[in-house]
Amino acid sequence: MSGEIFRAFCRVMKEEGQVREQESMKGHTTFRIGGPAQYFLSPKDSGELAETLSVCREYGIPWFILGNGSNLLVSDSGYPGAVIQLGKGFSEIRTEGSRIYAGAGALLSAIARKAWEAGLSGLEFAGGIPGSLGGGVVMNAGAYGKELKDVLFYVAVLTPKGSREELTPDQLELGYRTSNILSRGYVVLEAGFSLKEGKPEEIFAQMEELAARRREKQPLEYPSAGSTFKRPAGYFAGKLIQDAGFSGFRVGDAQVSPKHCGFVVNAGNASAAEVSALCAQVAAGVKEKFGVDLEMEVKKLGQFS
Repeated sequence: MSGEIFRAFCRVMKEEGQVREQESMKGHTTFRIGGPAQYFLSPKDSGELAETLSVCREYGIPWFILGNGSNLLVSDSGYPGAVIQLGKGFSEIRTEGSRIYAGAGALLSAIARKAWEAGLSGLEFAGGIPGSLGGGVVMNAGAYGKELKDVLFYVAVLTPKGSREELTPDQLELGYRTSNILSRGYVVLEAGFSLKEGKPEEIFAQMEELAARRREKQPLEYPSAGSTFKRPAGYFAGKLIQDAGFSGFRVGDAQVSPKHCGFVVNAGNASAAEVSALCAQVAAGVKEKFGVDLEMEVKKLGQFS
């Protein structure tokens, strides 16, 4: 059956390298952690993507859409399904007046740079977010008090039936690090931002200021998946973790960053099991000391005990 499925994917994606088996996910995540994906697929456009998903449904294969691999922890045993990467064919960025449009595979940092170059203000906060647009929309990514929903005006999605629909942020129920995109089986194809005209030098200065703050306060020198836990209402996750005594705490090579306790980093050759165990111990410790539940912002993919 596996050979039949492989051939079915190859009929959809004919170029060399578009269909791979047992592809290690270490090189596809910012954590640099993860076992192999059973199938690693790289459709070049929305047509191939729709056909790829159709093959997955026909053979009952679970699938996961991958952008830049940030905010993701893949299990050591890998993923028994298809990881579908939205790459170059989904990365176009274009401006029309005060609006900017981008494909789901475009990096948020690249979109923010394009906005700066066009003299458009409103996306400065996204300049240091390591993820892709698609993943960013799914989780309504944000930083420094701003979120994508503040500037989004439409999102194009592929529906489970294979049709394209254009939806508003309200229709996607964008909230704090959440949306209804995954629960409805949508795949983000493109999004549009409504921005304000500004002076490029002022936009650049703000982006540089935010970048300096990130370098000063975040452990960018280590692989990580960004902020590990969601911000509990009325608290800051990093402050709770620090006050609970977990600064620098390690399980193997997984470590709570002493520089910023809101980040769990790969301090060497950490396994997914070590990261998961560390997060569980941190959450239990914070709950015991402060009575606050920490919810992981990082998405887990694959099997975890």
